[in-house]
Amino acid sequence: MAGNHQRDNSSRNKSGSGRYAYEGLDRLIHERARLAILSSLAANESGLTFNDLKDLCNLTDGNLSRQLQVLKDASFLDIEKSTAGNRPQTMCRLTRTGRKKFLEYIAELEKVVSNAAQPRDASEPEPRRGLSTA
Repeated sequence: MAGNHQRDNSSRNKSGSGRYAYEGLDRLIHERARLAILSSLAANESGLTFNDLKDLCNLTDGNLSRQLQVLKDASFLDIEKSTAGNRPQTMCRLTRTGRKKFLEYIAELEKVVSNAAQPRDASEPEPRRGLSTA
């Protein structure tokens, strides 16, 4: 599964090398629909119904079903099916693993934002100039 093959880059990052590598950006989470689902569930600890998620994330039934299954297979969420007033109801909640992985992902995104807002460190190599696509 994506995200399980991270290397230890702690020594590289201390020297500034690999500053913009962002190895913690898990492709499983980074996909737009899954990011929307996980964000919604992280903000609603008690969980959300399928229909609530569909509306909040602006997804079709089929796309939401597929993305929920991918996240469930990765142990990021629990899916509980029941009935409410003779109608089927699907409740989705983040697992501990899912919440932990999502918070790690958010921390990595915060590094992206921080690095983009900071001027280039003097120890970093000078960007190449000459060839331009503009």
